[in-house]
Amino acid sequence: MDRERLLEITVGMFVAAGLAGLLVLALQVSNLGSLIENNGYQISANFENIGGLKVRAPVTVSGVKIGKVTAINYNDEDFEAVVIMEINDRFRRFPIDTSAMIYTSGLLGEQYIALDPGGEDAVLVDGSHLSMTQSAIVLEKMIGQFLFKQAEGQ
Repeated sequence: MDRERLLEITVGMFVAAGLAGLLVLALQVSNLGSLIENNGYQISANFENIGGLKVRAPVTVSGVKIGKVTAINYNDEDFEAVVIMEINDRFRRFPIDTSAMIYTSGLLGEQYIALDPGGEDAVLVDGSHLSMTQSAIVLEKMIGQFLFKQAEGQ
């Protein structure tokens, strides 16, 4: 009887651990965990073309992840995409003239935003807007231009 009881307790512990693991994965996939850990400030930037940039894409400086994309909206007055980024509170000293570029990691990898700090003394605060941006380079568009120029040359 004690052996059966020990087996039931062991199985129960494994089931509980499995359910806890599923809960952690569900929170990470659904991004509900970020509602709890909201410890940064938001900045925004307009881009003519964001390519395949997605919410939760990394925001980096010199290759170091400092934040993430939290929302992507469309401005129908300027016909541009508005990207909202959350920057970790540890990185509060970015100059107001910081620029933002959309890059792709590798040839066909995910897209991310790279910030390039400027030289001003004033720093970005919550709600700041970056005015200097560079849109994503779309691989299909580049290939199309290359093929079109090749066809013109013949």
